[in-house]
Amino acid sequence: MKKRLVILGGGESGVGTAILGVKQEFEVFVSDFGKIKEDYKKVLLHHKIEFEEEGHTIAKIMNAAVVMKSPGIPDTAPVIKQLKEADVRVISEIEFASAFTDATIVGITGSNGKTTTATLTYELLKKELNVALGGNIGKSFAEQVSDDSYGHYVLELSSFQLDGIEDFAPHIAVLTNLSPDHLDRYDYDYDKYIASKFRITMNQTKDDYFIYDADDEEIKKWLKIHEIKAKKLPFSLTQEVAEGAYIKDKQIILSIHNTQYIMPIATLGIQGQHNVKNAMAASTVATLLKIRKATIRESLENFQGVEHRLEKVLKIGNVMYINDSKATNVNATFYALDSMTSPTVWIVGGVDKGNDYADLLPLVNEKVKAIICLGVDNDKIINQFGNVVDMMVEATSMSEAVKIAYKLSERNDTVLLSPACASFDLFENYEDRGRQFKEAVRHL
Repeated sequence: MKKRLVILGGGESGVGTAILGVKQEFEVFVSDFGKIKEDYKKVLLHHKIEFEEEGHTIAKIMNAAVVMKSPGIPDTAPVIKQLKEADVRVISEIEFASAFTDATIVGITGSNGKTTTATLTYELLKKELNVALGGNIGKSFAEQVSDDSYGHYVLELSSFQLDGIEDFAPHIAVLTNLSPDHLDRYDYDYDKYIASKFRITMNQTKDDYFIYDADDEEIKKWLKIHEIKAKKLPFSLTQEVAEGAYIKDKQIILSIHNTQYIMPIATLGIQGQHNVKNAMAASTVATLLKIRKATIRESLENFQGVEHRLEKVLKIGNVMYINDSKATNVNATFYALDSMTSPTVWIVGGVDKGNDYADLLPLVNEKVKAIICLGVDNDKIINQFGNVVDMMVEATSMSEAVKIAYKLSERNDTVLLSPACASFDLFENYEDRGRQFKEAVRHL
Protein backbone atom coordinates (compact mmCIF):
# COMPACT_ATOMS: atom_id res chain seq x y z
CA MET A 1 0.00 0.00 0.00
CA LYS A 2 1.27 3.48 -0.91
CA LYS A 3 2.33 5.80 1.92
CA ARG A 4 0.20 8.95 2.11
CA LEU A 5 1.98 12.30 1.68
CA VAL A 6 -0.10 15.37 2.51
CA ILE A 7 1.22 18.75 1.39
CA LEU A 8 -0.01 21.94 3.06
CA GLY A 9 0.40 24.88 0.70
CA GLY A 10 0.08 24.78 -3.09
CA GLY A 11 2.91 27.17 -3.96
CA GLU A 12 6.39 26.52 -5.41
CA SER A 13 7.64 24.23 -2.63
CA GLY A 14 4.30 22.43 -2.28
CA VAL A 15 3.82 21.64 -5.96
CA GLY A 16 7.50 20.64 -6.33
CA THR A 17 7.15 18.25 -3.38
CA ALA A 18 3.95 16.82 -4.90
CA ILE A 19 5.79 16.03 -8.17
CA LEU A 20 8.64 14.32 -6.27
CA GLY A 21 6.10 12.49 -4.06
CA VAL A 22 4.35 10.99 -7.10
CA LYS A 23 7.70 9.92 -8.56
CA GLN A 24 8.59 8.23 -5.26
CA GLU A 25 5.21 6.43 -5.34
CA PHE A 26 3.49 8.22 -2.49
CA GLU A 27 -0.26 8.76 -2.48
CA VAL A 28 -0.24 12.58 -2.68
CA PHE A 29 -2.82 15.13 -1.55
CA VAL A 30 -2.29 18.92 -1.67
CA SER A 31 -4.35 21.21 0.59
CA ASP A 32 -4.18 25.02 0.53
CA PHE A 33 -6.02 27.30 2.98
CA GLY A 34 -5.99 30.04 0.31
CA LYS A 35 -6.32 30.00 -3.46
CA ILE A 36 -3.83 28.06 -5.59
CA LYS A 37 -2.40 30.01 -8.55
CA GLU A 38 -3.63 28.86 -11.98
CA ASP A 39 -0.10 27.89 -13.14
CA TYR A 40 0.32 25.56 -10.16
CA LYS A 41 -3.18 24.10 -10.60
CA LYS A 42 -2.31 23.16 -14.19
CA VAL A 43 0.80 21.31 -12.98
CA LEU A 44 -1.22 19.40 -10.34
CA LEU A 45 -3.89 18.47 -12.90
CA HIS A 46 -1.23 17.40 -15.42
CA HIS A 47 0.30 15.02 -12.83
CA LYS A 48 -3.19 13.85 -11.74
CA ILE A 49 -2.53 15.00 -8.17
CA GLU A 50 -5.58 15.43 -5.91
CA PHE A 51 -5.84 18.91 -4.37
CA GLU A 52 -8.17 21.30 -2.55
CA GLU A 53 -8.08 25.07 -2.01
CA GLU A 54 -9.68 27.74 0.20
CA GLY A 55 -9.81 25.45 3.23
CA HIS A 56 -8.47 22.23 4.78
CA THR A 57 -10.49 18.99 4.98
CA ILE A 58 -9.11 17.71 8.29
CA ALA A 59 -10.17 14.09 7.66
CA LYS A 60 -8.07 14.03 4.48
CA ILE A 61 -5.03 15.47 6.29
CA MET A 62 -4.92 13.57 9.58
CA ASN A 63 -4.44 10.16 7.91
CA ALA A 64 -1.07 11.18 6.44
CA ALA A 65 2.11 9.17 7.00
CA VAL A 66 4.04 12.41 6.54
CA VAL A 67 3.05 16.06 6.07
CA MET A 68 5.15 18.63 4.21
CA LYS A 69 4.15 22.14 5.24
CA SER A 70 4.93 25.29 3.30
CA PRO A 71 7.44 27.55 5.14
CA GLY A 72 4.81 30.30 5.33
CA ILE A 73 2.56 28.26 7.65
CA PRO A 74 3.43 28.89 11.33
CA ASP A 75 3.52 26.09 13.92
CA THR A 76 0.68 27.92 15.70
CA ALA A 77 -1.75 27.25 12.81
CA PRO A 78 -4.64 25.07 14.12
CA VAL A 79 -4.05 22.32 11.52
CA ILE A 80 -0.35 22.02 12.50
CA LYS A 81 -1.24 21.85 16.20
CA GLN A 82 -3.71 19.05 15.47
CA LEU A 83 -1.14 17.10 13.46
CA LYS A 84 1.51 17.41 16.16
CA GLU A 85 -0.92 16.36 18.89
CA ALA A 86 -1.69 13.26 16.80
CA ASP A 87 2.07 12.57 16.39
CA VAL A 88 1.95 12.95 12.60
CA ARG A 89 5.38 13.74 11.17
CA VAL A 90 5.48 17.35 9.87
CA ILE A 91 8.57 18.32 7.85
CA SER A 92 9.80 20.92 5.35
CA GLU A 93 10.38 20.47 1.61
CA ILE A 94 14.15 20.49 2.28
CA GLU A 95 13.88 17.51 4.63
CA PHE A 96 11.59 15.57 2.30
CA ALA A 97 13.58 16.15 -0.90
CA SER A 98 17.07 15.62 0.55
CA ALA A 99 16.18 12.00 1.39
CA PHE A 100 15.92 11.24 -2.35
CA THR A 101 19.25 12.59 -3.60
CA ASP A 102 22.91 11.65 -3.14
CA ALA A 103 24.06 14.99 -4.57
CA THR A 104 26.47 17.25 -2.69
CA ILE A 105 24.45 19.95 -0.93
CA VAL A 106 25.63 23.46 -0.06
CA GLY A 107 23.16 25.05 2.40
CA ILE A 108 23.26 28.81 2.89
CA THR A 109 21.38 30.66 5.64
CA GLY A 110 21.63 33.93 7.57
CA SER A 111 19.53 36.97 8.36
CA ASN A 112 20.91 38.92 5.38
CA GLY A 113 23.00 38.22 2.30
CA LYS A 114 21.84 34.64 1.83
CA THR A 115 20.20 35.26 -1.58
CA THR A 116 23.26 37.12 -2.90
CA THR A 117 25.64 34.52 -1.45
CA ALA A 118 23.60 31.59 -2.79
CA THR A 119 23.29 33.14 -6.27
CA LEU A 120 26.98 34.06 -6.35
CA THR A 121 27.98 30.56 -5.17
CA TYR A 122 25.86 29.04 -7.94
CA GLU A 123 27.54 31.34 -10.50
CA LEU A 124 31.00 30.28 -9.25
CA LEU A 125 30.15 26.57 -9.50
CA LYS A 126 28.04 26.30 -12.66
CA LYS A 127 30.90 26.62 -15.16
CA GLU A 128 32.59 23.49 -13.84
CA LEU A 129 29.91 21.46 -12.02
CA ASN A 130 26.42 20.14 -12.79
CA VAL A 131 24.70 22.32 -10.18
CA ALA A 132 21.18 23.59 -9.43
CA LEU A 133 20.03 26.57 -7.34
CA GLY A 134 16.98 26.15 -5.09
CA GLY A 135 15.48 26.27 -1.62
CA ASN A 136 14.11 29.71 -0.80
CA ILE A 137 15.01 30.96 -4.28
CA GLY A 138 14.08 30.01 -7.84
CA LYS A 139 12.78 26.57 -8.71
CA SER A 140 11.64 24.12 -6.03
CA PHE A 141 14.42 21.89 -4.65
CA ALA A 142 12.04 18.90 -4.57
CA GLU A 143 11.07 19.32 -8.22
CA GLN A 144 14.73 19.52 -9.21
CA VAL A 145 15.47 16.36 -7.20
CA SER A 146 12.67 14.63 -9.13
CA ASP A 147 14.67 15.26 -12.35
CA ASP A 148 17.59 13.41 -10.74
CA SER A 149 20.09 15.13 -13.04
CA TYR A 150 22.20 17.26 -10.69
CA GLY A 151 25.38 16.34 -8.83
CA HIS A 152 25.36 19.49 -6.67
CA TYR A 153 22.73 21.77 -5.14
CA VAL A 154 23.13 25.28 -3.74
CA LEU A 155 20.19 25.92 -1.40
CA GLU A 156 19.19 29.23 0.14
CA LEU A 157 17.56 28.22 3.45
CA SER A 158 15.25 30.26 5.66
CA SER A 159 14.86 29.62 9.37
CA PHE A 160 11.31 28.34 8.65
CA GLN A 161 12.69 25.67 6.30
CA LEU A 162 15.32 24.69 8.88
CA ASP A 163 12.64 24.40 11.58
CA GLY A 164 11.17 21.51 9.57
CA ILE A 165 14.31 19.36 9.23
CA GLU A 166 15.17 16.12 11.05
CA ASP A 167 18.03 14.42 9.14
CA PHE A 168 18.95 17.05 6.53
CA ALA A 169 22.74 17.54 6.50
CA PRO A 170 24.46 19.79 3.95
CA HIS A 171 28.08 18.86 3.16
CA ILE A 172 28.87 22.58 3.28
CA ALA A 173 26.83 24.92 5.51
CA VAL A 174 27.17 28.72 5.34
CA LEU A 175 25.89 31.18 7.96
CA THR A 176 26.25 34.71 6.58
CA ASN A 177 25.26 36.68 9.71
CA LEU A 178 22.66 37.05 12.46
CA SER A 179 20.33 39.94 13.28
CA PRO A 180 16.79 40.00 14.72
CA ASP A 181 14.26 38.89 12.08
CA HIS A 182 10.91 37.07 12.00
CA LEU A 183 10.74 37.40 15.78
CA ASP A 184 6.94 37.28 15.52
CA ARG A 185 7.39 33.57 14.62
CA TYR A 186 9.77 32.94 17.56
CA ASP A 187 7.76 34.33 20.51
CA TYR A 188 9.82 37.53 20.18
CA ASP A 189 12.77 35.55 21.56
CA TYR A 190 15.99 36.25 19.63
CA ASP A 191 17.71 33.16 21.10
CA LYS A 192 15.06 30.89 19.57
CA TYR A 193 15.60 32.47 16.17
CA ILE A 194 19.41 32.02 16.48
CA ALA A 195 18.97 28.36 17.47
CA SER A 196 16.77 27.91 14.41
CA LYS A 197 19.52 29.21 12.10
CA PHE A 198 22.13 26.92 13.67
CA ARG A 199 19.94 23.88 12.89
CA ILE A 200 21.77 23.93 9.54
CA THR A 201 24.75 22.36 11.35
CA MET A 202 22.93 19.87 13.59
CA ASN A 203 23.42 16.74 11.44
CA GLN A 204 26.83 17.59 10.01
CA THR A 205 29.82 15.30 10.71
CA LYS A 206 33.56 15.89 10.94
CA ASP A 207 33.75 15.33 7.16
CA ASP A 208 31.53 18.38 6.52
CA TYR A 209 32.26 22.13 6.58
CA PHE A 210 30.75 25.12 8.36
CA ILE A 211 31.59 28.55 6.87
CA TYR A 212 30.65 31.56 9.02
CA ASP A 213 31.22 35.26 9.69
CA ALA A 214 33.85 35.44 12.44
CA ASP A 215 33.07 39.15 13.00
CA ASP A 216 29.46 38.46 14.01
CA GLU A 217 29.09 38.75 17.80
CA GLU A 218 26.03 36.47 18.05
CA ILE A 219 27.68 33.73 15.98
CA LYS A 220 30.84 33.92 18.12
CA LYS A 221 28.77 33.76 21.30
CA TRP A 222 26.83 30.71 20.11
CA LEU A 223 29.96 28.84 19.00
CA LYS A 224 31.57 29.36 22.42
CA ILE A 225 28.70 27.52 24.11
CA HIS A 226 27.80 24.88 21.51
CA GLU A 227 29.90 22.24 19.81
CA ILE A 228 29.80 21.79 16.04
CA LYS A 229 31.19 18.60 14.52
CA ALA A 230 31.88 20.07 11.07
CA LYS A 231 35.24 21.64 10.23
CA LYS A 232 34.92 25.40 10.86
CA LEU A 233 36.07 27.87 8.18
CA PRO A 234 35.60 31.51 9.27
CA PHE A 235 35.69 34.62 7.09
CA SER A 236 36.55 38.04 8.54
CA LEU A 237 37.13 41.67 7.60
CA THR A 238 38.97 42.45 10.84
CA GLN A 239 41.34 39.58 11.68
CA GLU A 240 43.62 37.08 9.97
CA VAL A 241 42.46 33.46 10.14
CA ALA A 242 44.62 30.33 9.78
CA GLU A 243 42.09 28.63 7.52
CA GLY A 244 39.26 30.50 5.82
CA ALA A 245 39.13 34.01 4.32
CA TYR A 246 40.32 37.41 5.52
CA ILE A 247 41.34 40.87 4.24
CA LYS A 248 44.90 42.13 3.89
CA ASP A 249 46.11 45.13 1.89
CA LYS A 250 42.67 45.60 0.28
CA GLN A 251 42.70 42.02 -0.96
CA ILE A 252 40.71 38.92 -0.08
CA ILE A 253 43.10 36.19 1.09
CA LEU A 254 41.60 32.72 0.91
CA SER A 255 43.55 29.98 2.65
CA ILE A 256 42.18 26.42 2.52
CA HIS A 257 43.93 22.99 2.55
CA ASN A 258 47.35 24.60 1.93
CA THR A 259 45.94 26.46 -1.09
CA GLN A 260 46.10 30.24 -1.14
CA TYR A 261 44.05 32.46 -3.42
CA ILE A 262 44.23 36.28 -3.60
CA MET A 263 41.59 38.62 -5.08
CA PRO A 264 41.74 42.46 -5.05
CA ILE A 265 38.52 43.89 -3.56
CA ALA A 266 38.50 46.67 -6.18
CA THR A 267 37.85 44.15 -8.98
CA LEU A 268 34.71 42.63 -7.40
CA GLY A 269 31.57 43.10 -9.51
CA ILE A 270 29.56 44.12 -6.42
CA GLN A 271 30.98 46.53 -3.88
CA GLY A 272 30.30 47.33 -0.20
CA GLN A 273 31.54 45.56 2.94
CA HIS A 274 28.56 43.20 3.09
CA ASN A 275 29.22 42.12 -0.50
CA VAL A 276 32.91 41.52 0.25
CA LYS A 277 31.71 39.08 2.94
CA ASN A 278 29.28 37.43 0.50
CA ALA A 279 32.16 37.01 -1.97
CA MET A 280 34.41 35.51 0.75
CA ALA A 281 31.75 32.95 1.71
CA ALA A 282 30.99 31.99 -1.91
CA SER A 283 34.64 31.66 -2.93
CA THR A 284 35.35 29.52 0.16
CA VAL A 285 32.64 27.10 -1.03
CA ALA A 286 34.04 27.15 -4.59
CA THR A 287 37.58 26.43 -3.34
CA LEU A 288 36.36 23.47 -1.23
CA LEU A 289 34.66 22.09 -4.36
CA LYS A 290 37.90 22.48 -6.34
CA ILE A 291 36.74 25.19 -8.75
CA ARG A 292 39.73 26.66 -10.61
CA LYS A 293 41.09 30.01 -9.38
CA ALA A 294 40.64 31.60 -12.83
CA THR A 295 36.95 30.64 -12.85
CA ILE A 296 36.43 32.06 -9.34
CA ARG A 297 38.15 35.34 -10.28
CA GLU A 298 36.19 35.75 -13.52
CA SER A 299 32.84 34.99 -11.85
CA LEU A 300 33.49 37.42 -8.95
CA GLU A 301 34.42 40.18 -11.42
CA ASN A 302 31.34 39.63 -13.61
CA PHE A 303 28.68 39.15 -10.93
CA GLN A 304 26.32 42.14 -10.81
CA GLY A 305 24.11 41.23 -7.83
CA VAL A 306 20.53 39.97 -7.56
CA GLU A 307 17.17 41.53 -8.38
CA HIS A 308 15.54 43.53 -5.53
CA ARG A 309 18.86 43.89 -3.63
CA LEU A 310 20.22 47.44 -3.97
CA GLU A 311 19.23 47.19 -7.64
CA LYS A 312 19.71 50.42 -9.60
CA VAL A 313 16.50 50.92 -11.58
CA LEU A 314 16.69 54.25 -13.45
CA LYS A 315 18.10 57.75 -13.23
CA ILE A 316 15.40 60.40 -13.82
CA GLY A 317 16.25 64.11 -13.66
CA ASN A 318 19.59 63.13 -12.16
CA VAL A 319 17.83 61.26 -9.32
CA MET A 320 18.80 57.57 -8.91
CA TYR A 321 15.96 55.14 -8.03
CA ILE A 322 17.12 52.03 -6.13
CA ASN A 323 15.05 48.89 -5.51
CA ASP A 324 16.02 47.16 -2.24
CA SER A 325 12.68 45.41 -1.72
CA LYS A 326 14.49 42.32 -0.41
CA ALA A 327 15.40 44.31 2.73
CA THR A 328 12.70 42.75 4.90
CA ASN A 329 14.44 43.47 8.22
CA VAL A 330 16.18 46.35 9.95
CA ASN A 331 19.69 44.96 9.48
CA ALA A 332 19.28 44.71 5.69
CA THR A 333 18.04 48.30 5.56
CA PHE A 334 21.01 49.35 7.71
CA TYR A 335 23.35 48.08 4.93
CA ALA A 336 21.30 49.89 2.31
CA LEU A 337 21.26 53.27 4.11
CA ASP A 338 24.94 52.87 4.99
CA SER A 339 25.78 52.57 1.29
CA MET A 340 23.94 55.78 0.30
CA THR A 341 26.25 58.59 -0.79
CA SER A 342 23.68 61.31 -1.59
CA PRO A 343 20.61 62.84 0.15
CA THR A 344 18.01 60.06 0.26
CA VAL A 345 14.23 59.88 0.02
CA TRP A 346 13.51 56.62 1.82
CA ILE A 347 10.40 54.48 1.18
CA VAL A 348 9.90 52.21 4.23
CA GLY A 349 7.23 50.10 5.90
CA GLY A 350 5.08 46.98 5.60
CA VAL A 351 4.28 44.23 8.07
CA ASP A 352 6.37 44.83 11.20
CA LYS A 353 7.99 41.61 12.50
CA GLY A 354 8.94 42.97 15.90
CA ASN A 355 11.38 45.55 14.49
CA ASP A 356 13.52 47.84 16.60
CA TYR A 357 14.38 50.82 14.39
CA ALA A 358 16.71 52.50 16.91
CA ASP A 359 19.87 51.20 15.16
CA LEU A 360 18.90 53.18 12.05
CA LEU A 361 18.65 56.56 13.82
CA PRO A 362 22.25 57.76 13.19
CA LEU A 363 22.06 56.80 9.49
CA VAL A 364 18.63 58.38 9.01
CA ASN A 365 19.87 61.53 10.73
CA GLU A 366 22.90 61.68 8.45
CA LYS A 367 21.52 60.57 5.08
CA VAL A 368 17.71 60.76 4.86
CA LYS A 369 15.94 63.98 3.85
CA ALA A 370 12.39 62.57 3.62
CA ILE A 371 10.52 59.38 4.59
CA ILE A 372 7.56 57.87 2.77
CA CYS A 373 5.73 55.28 4.88
CA LEU A 374 4.25 52.46 2.81
CA GLY A 375 2.27 50.10 5.00
CA VAL A 376 -1.04 49.56 6.73
CA ASP A 377 0.34 50.41 10.18
CA ASN A 378 3.11 53.04 10.23
CA ASP A 379 2.88 54.23 13.85
CA LYS A 380 6.19 52.70 14.93
CA ILE A 381 8.11 54.30 12.05
CA ILE A 382 6.44 57.68 12.59
CA ASN A 383 7.20 57.60 16.34
CA GLN A 384 10.84 56.61 15.75
CA PHE A 385 11.74 59.06 12.96
CA GLY A 386 9.07 61.80 13.09
CA ASN A 387 11.44 64.25 14.79
CA VAL A 388 14.53 63.24 12.77
CA VAL A 389 13.51 64.15 9.20
CA ASP A 390 11.90 67.34 7.86
CA MET A 391 9.33 65.54 5.74
CA MET A 392 7.31 62.40 6.47
CA VAL A 393 4.40 61.25 4.29
CA GLU A 394 2.14 58.18 4.28
CA ALA A 395 1.24 56.38 1.03
CA THR A 396 -1.28 53.60 0.43
CA SER A 397 0.10 52.21 -2.85
CA MET A 398 3.48 51.86 -4.55
CA SER A 399 2.56 54.19 -7.44
CA GLU A 400 1.52 56.86 -4.93
CA ALA A 401 4.76 56.41 -2.95
CA VAL A 402 6.90 56.76 -6.09
CA LYS A 403 4.98 59.85 -7.28
CA ILE A 404 5.51 61.48 -3.85
CA ALA A 405 9.22 60.54 -3.96
CA TYR A 406 9.50 62.14 -7.41
CA LYS A 407 8.07 65.41 -6.03
CA LEU A 408 10.26 65.40 -2.89
CA SER A 409 13.56 64.58 -4.61
CA GLU A 410 15.97 67.05 -6.22
CA ARG A 411 18.93 66.72 -8.60
CA ASN A 412 21.65 64.35 -7.28
CA ASP A 413 19.31 62.77 -4.69
CA THR A 414 18.55 59.05 -4.36
CA VAL A 415 15.12 57.47 -3.95
CA LEU A 416 15.55 54.22 -2.01
CA LEU A 417 12.91 51.54 -1.51
CA SER A 418 14.25 49.61 1.49
CA PRO A 419 11.20 48.59 3.55
CA ALA A 420 12.78 46.86 6.62
CA CYS A 421 9.48 44.94 6.82
CA ALA A 422 7.63 42.00 5.30
CA SER A 423 5.42 42.77 2.32
CA PHE A 424 2.20 40.86 2.94
CA ASP A 425 -0.08 43.81 3.72
CA LEU A 426 -0.10 45.46 0.26
CA PHE A 427 1.86 42.97 -1.88
CA GLU A 428 2.10 39.23 -2.60
CA ASN A 429 5.77 39.09 -1.58
CA TYR A 430 8.96 41.16 -1.73
CA GLU A 431 9.39 40.34 -5.47
CA ASP A 432 5.92 41.72 -6.25
CA ARG A 433 6.73 44.83 -4.17
CA GLY A 434 10.05 45.35 -6.01
CA ARG A 435 8.48 44.87 -9.44
CA GLN A 436 5.68 47.33 -8.63
CA PHE A 437 8.34 49.86 -7.58
CA LYS A 438 10.25 49.41 -10.85
CA GLU A 439 7.03 49.64 -12.86
CA ALA A 440 6.02 52.85 -11.06
CA VAL A 441 9.47 54.39 -11.64
CA ARG A 442 9.32 53.57 -15.37
CA HIS A 443 5.92 55.30 -15.58
CA LEU A 444 7.23 58.60 -14.15
